Amino acid sequence: MEIYIVAVGRVRERYLQDGIKEYLKRLRPYARVDIIEGPEERVPGNPTPGEEGRILALEGRSLLRLVPDGAYIIALDREGKMLSSQELAEHLAGLALQGRSQVAFVIGGTLGLSREVLDRAHFKLSFSRMTFPHQLMRLILLEQLYRAFKIGRGEPYHR
Repeated sequence: MEIYIVAVGRVRERYLQDGIKEYLKRLRPYARVDIIEGPEERVPGNPTPGEEGRILALEGRSLLRLVPDGAYIIALDREGKMLSSQELAEHLAGLALQGRSQVAFVIGGTLGLSREVLDRAHFKLSFSRMTFPHQLMRLILLEQLYRAFKIGRGEPYHR
């Protein structure tokens, strides 16, 4: 399976970079995982609804251009469906059985994802009703993908 994490901006914090590298290494036996970074728009201190809409639209169009053609799109959205680690493993296994070899997880920026991205997504996934920094979300997603592949193969992993 080929997994793409299409995200807004770059991760600047060293500790997050180290964690991301570690999970990318752990995932190598299970899937090819690529992180594709799109431009992050500057958000003013107190943006108007119009400014927010403009920023979301710009970032959304950029993200969608980076998603590989034909990929199954999973948008990370606080309003999406919450899955357990076991259910995520089952969802990924089901995609593989359907012949969906390319899966793109899309992570928005500070303001989230545009309506255009959410409408194009095949599935909307929520990790929590809480809000996480988008840079940290990459690490959390990678850990859960690693856990899902371990579960899918019946291999032991910390519960």
